[in-house]
Amino acid sequence: MSIAAPVAPPSTAPAPGFAGAGMGIGTGSMLASGLHFGAAMTFLLAGSLGLLWIAPDLAAGRFPEPRVAGVTHLFTLGWLTLTILGALHQLLPVALGTPVRWPALAYASFALLAPGVALFAAGVTTVNDAVRHTGVALVIPGCLLAIANVAASLPRAARRDVTWWAVATSITALFATLALGALLLHNVKTGMLGAARLRVLSMHLHIALIGWVLVMIAGIAHRLLPMFLLAHGAGTAWTARAVALFAGGTALLATGLATDRAPLTWTGALLLECGIAALLIQAVVFFRARVRRRIDAGMRFVATGLAFMALAAVLGPIVLVQGASAPRIATAYVLAGLLGGITLYVTGHFYKVVPFLAWVARYRGRMGREQVPAVADLYSSRLANVQWGVMTAGCGVLVAGTLAGHSHCTRVGSVLFAAGVVIFAVQIVRVALPREVTA
Repeated sequence: MSIAAPVAPPSTAPAPGFAGAGMGIGTGSMLASGLHFGAAMTFLLAGSLGLLWIAPDLAAGRFPEPRVAGVTHLFTLGWLTLTILGALHQLLPVALGTPVRWPALAYASFALLAPGVALFAAGVTTVNDAVRHTGVALVIPGCLLAIANVAASLPRAARRDVTWWAVATSITALFATLALGALLLHNVKTGMLGAARLRVLSMHLHIALIGWVLVMIAGIAHRLLPMFLLAHGAGTAWTARAVALFAGGTALLATGLATDRAPLTWTGALLLECGIAALLIQAVVFFRARVRRRIDAGMRFVATGLAFMALAAVLGPIVLVQGASAPRIATAYVLAGLLGGITLYVTGHFYKVVPFLAWVARYRGRMGREQVPAVADLYSSRLANVQWGVMTAGCGVLVAGTLAGHSHCTRVGSVLFAAGVVIFAVQIVRVALPREVTA
């Protein structure tokens, strides 16, 4: 049964979504996920408001500017990383047959990460060394604890399929992302990287967004999309190909950039292009096999995110050819991939996972004794579709304005994107609030 499907009141009706897939949910893991998701939403809202401030920098292609880097980390470290870590507490049991190894450690890593990301982003944005280093002193151990917790869970998994390998690969990439981030931070004071700074920055960005985020997305969607779309039994071979291509492509691209060897860099880029193609093909297979023909708001976000990923894949080789001589194209490439692609894609999954978890926490024990709402009743589908339209338009205008170098367009795109995120925040608050149902 889909998460968005109505839930009947009789006591014999099974809980929807993950519960129907045999997922065990404990109170502690629910709290850990809720904390991560709440903080992630806060960072998404902060990042969207930050876009209004840096819109002129985007139009000018000033991506390496400190304020642009600070806002970017609100999305990458704050929104995406915390969302993934929160989701793993619920998804590891159903995907791999094992819970997170040390549930209590999740709270320790969260207690370091949440304030650490805020301080780090603020320090980078304001070029305040004390604040920035305090943030780093919290973020690095927080991420390391989270990595250790997930890594210790993997040997206990009941099966080692493509999802297992995706999780293992992605947490390795997260570790590499931290190492390169520390190197870039050290370079701020020493200038040791010299002309290689932009190459290292590109390595850091690609390992973070593709090695950490996209590999994890591909591995998790392998389990979630068929359930959300009611596409059970659809072929899944393209997922393994996407994960392998992303992993190999990221490694080769990073090696080529590190050694300044164009053949390795281009080979890695080609593999990444093929990885995006494999991810798109797998999504098409799932969408075509779906039982319910109507596409809800969550899956509409997913489909749109995939379209922006395809756009980023088109811009990628152009960036590689033009290099530092075309900063606006490079900035548009990041915007298309990070905001239009990954953020919209994750937003679609957020609309599926978070309402379901809230429903389970609040209503599962009340089924059969009283009437309870459907999962889809916890938020407004109409508002979700409005949000989809506003955010999609915002991402499109942001990318177009950046490519054209028009600051007015990037401001309009930023306003639209931020408005969509505000709607999203209202929706999630609505999900979190108790709701009484009248007969």
